[in-house]
Amino acid sequence: MISDKMSEECGVFGVYAKNKIDTFSLMQFGLIALQHRGQEACGISFLTNRTIYSFKKEGLVIEAFASIENPPLYQGNAAIGHTRYSTTGGQSKRNIQPLYTKNKEGKVFISLAHNGNLVNSKTLREKLESEGLEFVSNNSDTEVMLRIIEKHFHQGIEIAIKELFDQVKGAFSCVLLTQENLIAFRDANGIRPLSIGITADETYVVSSETCGLDAVGAEFIREIEPGEMIVIDNGGIHSFDISKNKKKALCSFEYIYFSRPDSMMEGDSIYKFRELTGKKLWEQEQIEADVVIGVPDSGVPAAIGYSNASGIPFRPILLKNKYLGRSFIAPSQEMREKTVMLKLNPIVSEIKGKRIIIMDDSIVRGTTSKRLVNIFKNAGAKEIHFISASPPIIAPCFLGLDTPEKKHLIAANMSEQEIKDFLGVNSLTYLSIDNLQALLKEANYCYGCFTEKYPVNRIEEEKQNIKLPA
Repeated sequence: MISDKMSEECGVFGVYAKNKIDTFSLMQFGLIALQHRGQEACGISFLTNRTIYSFKKEGLVIEAFASIENPPLYQGNAAIGHTRYSTTGGQSKRNIQPLYTKNKEGKVFISLAHNGNLVNSKTLREKLESEGLEFVSNNSDTEVMLRIIEKHFHQGIEIAIKELFDQVKGAFSCVLLTQENLIAFRDANGIRPLSIGITADETYVVSSETCGLDAVGAEFIREIEPGEMIVIDNGGIHSFDISKNKKKALCSFEYIYFSRPDSMMEGDSIYKFRELTGKKLWEQEQIEADVVIGVPDSGVPAAIGYSNASGIPFRPILLKNKYLGRSFIAPSQEMREKTVMLKLNPIVSEIKGKRIIIMDDSIVRGTTSKRLVNIFKNAGAKEIHFISASPPIIAPCFLGLDTPEKKHLIAANMSEQEIKDFLGVNSLTYLSIDNLQALLKEANYCYGCFTEKYPVNRIEEEKQNIKLPA
């Protein structure tokens, strides 16, 4: 079934210590904490005695680690890992990260994991191939980054990363493992998140989200800044200001949907932010109703916020089936249409004859929202009011998220009245873009999917290869 959500991009995680540590367990815990950012595959690279070993497998993190036959091999003093959701490059096994390159002696000397998406990877790949660099992946933009670093690595890592920043365009938060150190860096806009922490035994940890730090008992130090590269070795953390063209534009959808509610971002609690969207929505649109429900999981905090502000009771009467994996595939179209009833089940006795407010994080295609409304209608709801805790999504993302093409985005093709009629609800409310910016306290975020204005200019020759607005 085609997804009715904007899909997570990827998660990256890394650890470094002066002495040998339990890298196997640390990577397993950290990547499981980031599992929500990608469920297709995962990969890990470990450094031990100046030798890098890698392991990759399709499926969930816990399944991948359970299949490792010799865990002691994956112990060392440093490691990086990746949870995958394919954006550029497709679902080829060759694209599972980390990607690595070998020296003349046949030893891996660079391993790279990347969260984000480049917009000029095709052009760069053609240029690098013309210069004699060989590629093994299927159009992976991560490998383009790897080959640029490889080409300039002999000049030193700082120069190699500067070359990377000078050539690539797009979103990238990366962890890189060499035979001597762990390196992490973010693009000049900081579009994808990346944080660093430290454990009680002085193991440094880098994670896409702070929930990854929490999973291994690491104390948050700070976020890696846009345009910054940090090198972690036996001397500690070394910071390098790589880009002169820095302009913060963190993805606003990280707050709305992607990040785990227990993560912190820019000093703010993701859970608290989502709860505040509900409060702001009550200020924006005061609806008379008997009960507020949140669509699990990311719609629940906003529903609680709306309930607290309005006094309308919040009830967890829409239950999520915890045992239905994201990879569930129904055998027929008829059954695929009914998967929403497997994933979300209402408590009918709490719905019949009542005025219901349904709070969801967003409306993308609208098909799942419509099926959800029908479930409540069939359960006997007297009125149904649908609220989106984000503005209308009118444009796809090409900076690391998997979004439908513009022709499939309901808000890009229908007016609010038409969407209200399509869903069959008594009222429809979206969080306004002004209120979203007020909640984020500044305009320096990426609002591309709501405004069609992006922090990175699209490359004309790449338009045919990525999902862009017409």
